[in-house]
Amino acid sequence: MNVKCIATGVLFLASTIAFSQTKPANYTQKIPGSNQTYDMVAVPAGEFVMGSPATEPGRKDDEGPQHTVKIEPFWIGKHEVTWDFYDLYAFKNMEKEMADRFPDPSKSVAKTDASTRPSPPYVDMSFGMGREGYPAINMTQYAAIKFCKWLYDKTGVFYRLPTEAEWEYAARAGTKTAYSFGNDASKLGEYAWYKDNSDGAYKQIGTKKPNPWGLHDMHGNVMEWTLDQYVPDYYAKKKNGEAKESYAPVTELYPTAVRGGSWDDEADVARSAARVPSSPDWKVLDPQLPKSEWWMTSASFVGFRLVRPVKTPSVAEIEAYYNPPLIEDY
Repeated sequence: MNVKCIATGVLFLASTIAFSQTKPANYTQKIPGSNQTYDMVAVPAGEFVMGSPATEPGRKDDEGPQHTVKIEPFWIGKHEVTWDFYDLYAFKNMEKEMADRFPDPSKSVAKTDASTRPSPPYVDMSFGMGREGYPAINMTQYAAIKFCKWLYDKTGVFYRLPTEAEWEYAARAGTKTAYSFGNDASKLGEYAWYKDNSDGAYKQIGTKKPNPWGLHDMHGNVMEWTLDQYVPDYYAKKKNGEAKESYAPVTELYPTAVRGGSWDDEADVARSAARVPSSPDWKVLDPQLPKSEWWMTSASFVGFRLVRPVKTPSVAEIEAYYNPPLIEDY
């Protein structure tokens, strides 16, 4: 394996959004030079029991042992990132054309001129399932991280992927049950698009009931990338003090952790505690050699949403978030 680190300069810009350390307020991030916005929901600090009890139906060994995790306050996307938003990043000409139509006094397009962007996909990565208002899919975890970097360049606000712990904390929204609405899987269709009701395709964001904290599609629609390496026994390492970091840093291309279940999954995969490892099979249709760093041509069930911590990291920490090692094994 060869490890390649892509280094980029990072400029820290102070956020103009007011918040308290314990009770941040919801806000809407406007995307300069476009008609796009992204709603961010405030998540308070707290602690919760991560993982599932051995008695939970559908539970797997990697969901235990249960352990208590303390969470700092953060904001998380009300919805998954859509194609409307992601395409501004993926296609530089689209970003420029949009800026010509909408006032861009901050000259945000110039700020992202040197941003690292995906190579053009060889097919429509929505595979005809819908684009306007639909979640962006088929991007690698690396691409999702670089999207966050582009957005930082464009807005001056630090965004990243959620850790597994943050994701589960937000998905549970104060609950301790298998789903954020309780333990009765027969009610999942009210909150999620999954295998039994999706008709074989993802759906527009926000068309199902939200969880108690107002977050849509945490169960189902598309799985969501986290920052973590998928480590099957990580919870045991956390509980016995062997792992002390807030998330499992990525050191290998596979597997990394995705959460939430998708339109193509059974109900048990949509549980709040369910964990799924990424797989090289998600690139099986990619004709490129080496395989694309940016697109997973057989992962039409994977997308992502954004997180913003209330406490902005240091410049060095931000650079580390945005420049993970890229493992090439093809």
